[in-house]
Amino acid sequence: MRCHITATAITFCTCILLWSMPASAQGDLWLYVGSSRGDEVSIVDMNSLKLVGDVKAGERVHGVCLEPSGQRLFLTVESDHTLRIVDTVSQKTVGVVKLSGKPNECAVTPNGKYVTVPIRDGGVVEIVDVPEQKVVKSLPIKEPHNALNTGSNRFVYVSSMGSDEIDLIDLEKMAYAAHIPVGGRPRPYVISPDGKTMYVAVANLHGFMIVNIPERKVVRRVEMPSQHAALRPLKYETQDTLTHGLALSPDGRELWVSSLLDDSVYVYEVETGKIVANVPTGEGPNWIVITPDGKYVCVSNTDTDDVSIIDARTRREVTRVKVAKVPKRLALAPAPVRDQNTAKR
Repeated sequence: MRCHITATAITFCTCILLWSMPASAQGDLWLYVGSSRGDEVSIVDMNSLKLVGDVKAGERVHGVCLEPSGQRLFLTVESDHTLRIVDTVSQKTVGVVKLSGKPNECAVTPNGKYVTVPIRDGGVVEIVDVPEQKVVKSLPIKEPHNALNTGSNRFVYVSSMGSDEIDLIDLEKMAYAAHIPVGGRPRPYVISPDGKTMYVAVANLHGFMIVNIPERKVVRRVEMPSQHAALRPLKYETQDTLTHGLALSPDGRELWVSSLLDDSVYVYEVETGKIVANVPTGEGPNWIVITPDGKYVCVSNTDTDDVSIIDARTRREVTRVKVAKVPKRLALAPAPVRDQNTAKR
């Protein structure tokens, strides 16, 4: 299948497949939780819903992403401006790439070739060649924040808070392929399974924007209800951040959105365009991920140093797992598998 980019439409979107995990691996799944005020990544076994270990990195882990196989973990570390490459079997760092400034949320291509790293204080997004363990391209961008790969080895998204847009990078050309206005200062964002719709949290909005990707325009502003009229002083987010997490259910029917106003997550039904539920979490709900089978919704809680695990069907929190200090970024992947020769040693 070939994808074409024209000046009038972003037709590549219909060619992108969202990130998926092998069905056989879904029963043995690990949740990786970055510590934004610590030096580790906590690991939660999604079978037992218990903490099973941690990976030491460097102080202030900001970005967390994994290859689909779960064999390699990539971490961006703010304290020393590095990208760490971790072997998840040994849980040891096997590579360190020096970056030009303070790195934010990273994204890796499915083939493990490239990792995209926004440099918040440098006004660039850096592309790291993983086999060569070096930065091979820096692209200018105003206040980059989060990178997102939706299952493509060619294209990756990165948010520009300074330009109120999400930009698309063509990794073959090492250049921008599109600039998509989102109607505000973008925070987290997700893409629909068909690649045509983007849901974007923006500053000063208790809700999100809905963006038509091929047409590059905002089609709806959704403001969620709230139980509190004013936002309490936040410990780890700016006061213009009313939500800092979104996740789509695997079938694309539900959008789960964190609320810093209410210490909860709201559920938006895509087909009806309505908010249909609200689920309490710990304090300071942040990043959200949903297991590939759609069973569990995981929410990092910055102010209580834990992760809420929510049953998506009953919309009830089933447990809260204590993790490292000020958890933010989350990532799911199959638990690493040791080869038989290693296991026999």
